[in-house]
Amino acid sequence: MSSPTPWTDDLEHLERIIRQTEEVMRGLRQAQAAIGQVTGEAEGAGGLVRVVSDGRGRLTDVRFDPRVMRLDPGELGREALRAIRDAQESAVRASEEIIEHARERAAGFPEPLDERFVRRRVEQAAREIE
Repeated sequence: MSSPTPWTDDLEHLERIIRQTEEVMRGLRQAQAAIGQVTGEAEGAGGLVRVVSDGRGRLTDVRFDPRVMRLDPGELGREALRAIRDAQESAVRASEEIIEHARERAAGFPEPLDERFVRRRVEQAAREIE
């Protein structure tokens, strides 16, 4: 049985990089899909204002209980803005958790082959030809 050559090791390293790249890309696609499903919800004015935001912070729903008309317009505005901010912040936090998890999964990615590695292999091949 022949012993492994540097070329065999290089091929195994490259195959490992390809597998890990595919895993990282799959994880990024999953993270993107998960962020698309994120919602942040909040209430204001004791539940008279209800707001929903998506994973990118865009509002997807705003509801006012009819009793909200009893509030002073300034108070209603403040309560609505607070509920909007809270819903957006909730969605952003959930999205950031997904992103952080995706980053952690990608952290073990192997270092790419650099020019010194390639130069050594070319020099080694040249010596073997001589």
